[in-house]
Amino acid sequence: MAADEPVALRRLPSVDQLVRSLADRPELLGISRARLTSAVRDAVDIARRRVLDGDDGAGDPAERVTAQVVDTLTRAGVFSLRAVVNATGVVLHTNLGRALMSDLAMARLGAIGPAYSNLELDLATKERGSRYSHVEGLLRRLTGAEDALVVNNNAAAVLLAIETLAHGQEVVVSRGELIEIGGEFRIPDIMLRGGARLREVGTTNRTHLRDYAEAIGPDVGLLLKVHTSNYRVVGFTSAVSSRELASLGRERGVPVMEDLGSGSLVDLRPWGFPYEPTVPEVVGSGVDLVSFSGDKLLGGPQAGIVVGTRSLVGRLKKNPWNRALRIDKFTIGALEATLHAYDGGTALETVPTLQMLTEPLASIRRRARRLLARLDPDGRRRLAAEIVEDDSEVGGGALPEVKLPTAALAVGATPAAARELDAALRRADPPVIGRIAKDRLLLDCRTILPEQLPAVAAALGRA
Repeated sequence: MAADEPVALRRLPSVDQLVRSLADRPELLGISRARLTSAVRDAVDIARRRVLDGDDGAGDPAERVTAQVVDTLTRAGVFSLRAVVNATGVVLHTNLGRALMSDLAMARLGAIGPAYSNLELDLATKERGSRYSHVEGLLRRLTGAEDALVVNNNAAAVLLAIETLAHGQEVVVSRGELIEIGGEFRIPDIMLRGGARLREVGTTNRTHLRDYAEAIGPDVGLLLKVHTSNYRVVGFTSAVSSRELASLGRERGVPVMEDLGSGSLVDLRPWGFPYEPTVPEVVGSGVDLVSFSGDKLLGGPQAGIVVGTRSLVGRLKKNPWNRALRIDKFTIGALEATLHAYDGGTALETVPTLQMLTEPLASIRRRARRLLARLDPDGRRRLAAEIVEDDSEVGGGALPEVKLPTAALAVGATPAAARELDAALRRADPPVIGRIAKDRLLLDCRTILPEQLPAVAAALGRA
């Protein structure tokens, strides 16, 4: 230890002393005393290690530690989960929470959250009811299915179906449909956890109906078709249609399930999208069970929705696993509101996901011009700001080949400047998350909400 180290260590403030001095700082309003104490203790420990390493730094050590604590806590905010501005152009951005809730869904959550509800109470009889009753009728009308069940996500829906219908048996799947999606969700792993044995048929690029037919034996409990919503196999390909597989299943007495992944209730082809099978279409093909996500193309809360025949959905409902996978009142409330918009014919105008996907380029250009106009001339020059045209993405593992024409505000004259601006905007309040493309930072106006333009412009001004 150097001769002056004891002196340097004594100059460090005590934890109690710093906590008392910071407790009333306005920028730390809302930070709990326990969290403040923990942050101070960490900062003092860091300063102590620096002294012991021979780096005492310049200036007053108390001021340095105080500045570090304030900077750390203000950047983190009171809550870890925060609202951000999605300027990436990815409509269903998994890392940013996927689908936005509609105004009606948020209103329903606001009504249900602070009050008791009839979640599992039949108001007519005052007896226990089913939480699924609040959405079953809507799902039956919208999909044409006999019955419906909702669990916490689509992976859980597939797992529940496999465990219920094929535990200890074989599940037949085309090799071209053995998908892996984000978070390492793999169909073979789901089979294993569901207690079933995977029976692969066909090849990666071509599977025929005879492949399924030849695989069906006494040990087969389910024929599973998986929609490849997050990739495409092109070229010399062949796949069995839902209708063909459903017909084979009925003939051989084996249930057929289709995992649609990003299931949609609306045909988006009139807005320039490629063909994507809708849930009502697949139900109409005769498939026994269809599963899909609530927070992808549907535009609702995270959920796994299963629709199909009354007998098979009823078996899923009775499986003890269903209780472990069930949804709460908030998911029920948000999903009911989202489905209500489809039922009333207003989904395209009120569900944010559908609004963003179908918004005309001219409208997005106008929003980009409004954002640029909020920057003063000097700010535009220093940011090298200009409007450029590029492509947005659907995201969420849906429609991977689709590029959505968009308008974005490009800032940062050099790659280094673009990276610095990107980091600065992520430190803003609210954080602004853009994308770097062609050595510039793009703020895609397809996913920036109109009411967010002032916050984005202010963050750019500070950056």
